[in-house]
Amino acid sequence: MNHATSRRAVLGALLAGAALSVAPAPPRPARRPGAAPDSGPAAGSRPRGTGPLLLGTYTSAEGGGTGIGTAAYDTATGAVSGGPVITRVENPSYLAMHPSGTTVYAVDEQERGGVTAVALSPDGSHRVLGTRSTGGAGPTHLSVHPTGRWLLTANYTAGSVAVHPVRDDGSLGERTDLVAHTAPPPGPGQDGPHAHQIITTPDGDHILAVDLGNDSVYTYRLDEERGTLAQVSCAALRPGAGPRHLTFHPGGRFAYLACEVDNTAVVCGYDPATGILSPGAPQPTGTGAGASYPAQFLVTGDGRFAYLANRGHNSLTRYAVEDDGATLRLLGTVPVGGDFPRQIAFSPDGRLLFAANQKSSTVTVFRVDAGSGGLTRTGDAFPAPVAVCVLPYRAPGPSRE
Repeated sequence: MNHATSRRAVLGALLAGAALSVAPAPPRPARRPGAAPDSGPAAGSRPRGTGPLLLGTYTSAEGGGTGIGTAAYDTATGAVSGGPVITRVENPSYLAMHPSGTTVYAVDEQERGGVTAVALSPDGSHRVLGTRSTGGAGPTHLSVHPTGRWLLTANYTAGSVAVHPVRDDGSLGERTDLVAHTAPPPGPGQDGPHAHQIITTPDGDHILAVDLGNDSVYTYRLDEERGTLAQVSCAALRPGAGPRHLTFHPGGRFAYLACEVDNTAVVCGYDPATGILSPGAPQPTGTGAGASYPAQFLVTGDGRFAYLANRGHNSLTRYAVEDDGATLRLLGTVPVGGDFPRQIAFSPDGRLLFAANQKSSTVTVFRVDAGSGGLTRTGDAFPAPVAVCVLPYRAPGPSRE
């Protein structure tokens, strides 16, 4: 399977634009509110017991959305109700929140890749702040540096990573760096490098970029004054692994890597002193033979359990985390209740898990058992057009801190 070709087929031609237009979503039945006070929104913005959600989509896909969806979820029952749509944001297939909670950033996954900043308001009057070029095609992932001063983006189709400065109002400045992954050569069946994720390590000292096309994870240092990247090392996965996304254990010494092409999970050691990532042996996802396309790991806040979204198998794998993060022990899989779970996310309090199911255009919600790590579906799936990203968050206050 040529992953670059399949991704381009999804995109198509798009019209550029960054102005904000809010289109009301069809009203949905009100649900009984919950009573979890620690994940509710700011006073006066929504009823107590609810939390806000943002939804990413492909605006260019048949049946896709018209921008970034907004919604609210009941913190007790997990029931989701729809809100307006932040339109004229093209192909916002991945979303990342600023540490302040007042600005969200979206990739514009298209041939002329971009990143868009949106200022969030408690009263729902969200405002697009503008779009900047990523310098590469098909951006699929982005993250905000813990300082809140830099936005990091991975250009999948181009096989490069970009850096943008974040201004005081949350808007983006001109790109300060663009680094192409020119070595090692592409893996089996790949037509070139395909950067799929870029994150900051828990210690804040290094930047990791996962590249599916050349079976590698790059370690960089970020110059926090100039916004430039310097490569420190490059970790090689076995040829044909197709690494996609990694997630760190809370201890900061181990990370769990989803390899979508060979359907495996890999525990990686991380040395904070050098930034070197050391991948371990591939291990099963619990989905059996066949293409499962594992997409993303989540790890509970206490570091005891990990979950892996499997798109082909339409399931969530549950692992027990042992040996202070060094070992994943397979516990089993749970049906996701949708088709092609592209991305998963915890609620801010960790009590709920949300799955964005791309092909069924739904979001399913699970209650997380803190003792066993078990997952229990909370109710009916929420319809969301071509749901590829779901971002639960704590609502911002009235002004940026």
